[in-house]
Formats: sequence, structure tokens, C-alpha cells
Amino acid sequence: MSKEKGSADDELIEGCLRKDRKYQEMLYKRFAPKMYAICLSYTNDRDSAQDILQEGFIKVFENIKTYNSEGSLEGWVRRIVTNTAIDFYRHNQRVLKLIQAEKENTDNEVSESVFSKIGFDEILIAVRKLPEGARIVFNLYALEGFTHQEIADKLNISVGTSKSQYSRAKSLLQKSLEDMNIITL
Repeated sequence: MSKEKGSADDELIEGCLRKDRKYQEMLYKRFAPKMYAICLSYTNDRDSAQDILQEGFIKVFENIKTYNSEGSLEGWVRRIVTNTAIDFYRHNQRVLKLIQAEKENTDNEVSESVFSKIGFDEILIAVRKLPEGARIVFNLYALEGFTHQEIADKLNISVGTSKSQYSRAKSLLQKSLEDMNIITL
């Protein structure tokens, strides 16, 4: 079955390389719902999420020639969309000011195990309610697997700010999930 999927991916990629709109639409329809969910995790604004998604797919189509089949096509598309979301916020000075202006809050440590006991949908709902700075760092660290150093480099913030924002996000998430009666202490 994976061989069939690989050949389907190959056909899709070849069509996109030819700039065939039919294949571009097929690629978009295949991945857009998952990628839109990722975009929404970076912004509370559906219009901004849609803008990020569209810009991300433009980059996918422009750079499809660089896909080398070493990883999954979905993973490659996801990385482009994630980087597009990061770029969206890098250019948004308001967000950077929020990240840098927020006080470090390391007093309230939340157990990592709390987040392993609940579903992704519940976390996503709670993540969308986070302040932008904390939400971006949480997404990059917990959902995308970036290190605090990588986050600091990508967002032009200090490693300490990244760690602080992550800690703040966990505390706010715990409170939000408690309020939703998903977890209790």
C-alpha cells in the first residue's frame, strides 16, 4: 500500500511541477484541512489563518521542485506552512513586542504529564485561547518539537524568554483545561 501511496505522491508532485492546476488543487485539497488546523494554532483569527495557509501553499507550489522524497510529502508541506506562520509573526511587530514585554513567570510549574493525559483536540481548543506570544512558543516547542534555542533564533527573542513563555503557556493551559473540567488537581 505504501508503494501505491508513493506513486500517487509522485504523480501529484509531477503534476505540480508542470504547474497543472488540477494537480495543484488535488494537493491543496489533500493537505489543506490539516494545514489550516496548524495555522489556527498560531492565530486566533480565522482570516489570518487562511492568509497563512494560502501563502504557505504558494510557497509549496513554488518550491515543489526542492522536495526530495526523503520524508513524507505531508511533513514537507507541514514544515513550509509552519515556517510561513512563523514568518507571519516575525513580520508582525505587535507580536514581538508582546513576547518581549511579558514578564517572566516561572513560579507556576505544570507537570508535563498533564498534557499527556488529554486529547489533542482539547489542547488545541485551549491553545487557541493563549496570548499570542505564549501560544507561538508553545506551538513551536510542544507541537513542532523545536528547542528553546531554535525558537529564540526564529523569533529573535532570548532563550530565557522562550522558556518563560512556554512555562506561562503551560500554566495558562492548565487553568483553561481545569476550567473546561478536563483536568483537576
